[in-house]
Amino acid sequence: MRGRKPKPADLLVISGGASGSGGSHARKPANSLPTCPAHLSPTAKAEWKRLAAEMHRLGIISQLDRAALAAYCQAYGRWTEAEKKLKETPALIKLPSGYIQPSPWLGIANKQLDIMHKFMGELGLSPVSRSRVSKLPHLGPKPWEFGDRPADKYLRPRPL
Repeated sequence: MRGRKPKPADLLVISGGASGSGGSHARKPANSLPTCPAHLSPTAKAEWKRLAAEMHRLGIISQLDRAALAAYCQAYGRWTEAEKKLKETPALIKLPSGYIQPSPWLGIANKQLDIMHKFMGELGLSPVSRSRVSKLPHLGPKPWEFGDRPADKYLRPRPL
């Protein structure tokens, strides 16, 4: 992604930068809960169940997101497995030649975290990325629009 990351909707409202129009006008697929792929590991399936239900409740998941969510969950499962192995073994190992190198589990854990991080941004699983996926709340009339509030009569331009 190029440029600055978008601010979460709450920060836009506070800073006065929200237009109230509610994001892009692109078509959105129907909000439906995709089925969990059978090939996922048990840990990945548990993560799928946890995330998919909440994402469906928030309206940010559809059938089109199935592969991306599955990839995220599988990376999560591999990351947890690598973290468990890191608890059982030292982070640095000594080779028969006498050299010391990081444990292979450390590299696996870090790689899976990178993969998870990329998918978190795409799926709206972080506060900033959720602001890209969901619409901003309607904040009332724009500054150049006039409503029927009592104070609006003072904001209307006077006839010449």
